[in-house]
Amino acid sequence: MDLVLAMSKAGHDKKDIYVVIREDDEYCYLVNGKTKTLAKPKKKKKIHLQLIKKLPSNVLSEVNDINTLDDVAIKRILKSYNRRNEDV
Repeated sequence: MDLVLAMSKAGHDKKDIYVVIREDDEYCYLVNGKTKTLAKPKKKKKIHLQLIKKLPSNVLSEVNDINTLDDVAIKRILKSYNRRNEDV
């Protein structure tokens, strides 16, 4: 599975960015490394998410292996993505 980020389109977490760690037919399981960790991911319906598949190279450079991600690496990825968006 490739690294995919998602922005929440609905709910109290609207406009929050998450890393998608798993998905099934109707739901995506999201983590942000702080409030939603790998041990307890957020379950959210796919219709309430905007997937971000095209990631900048500086974000991809933070990822060594998608299967060995931990909460610290996830925080680093999201921080790098948010920093890039502030510059634009």
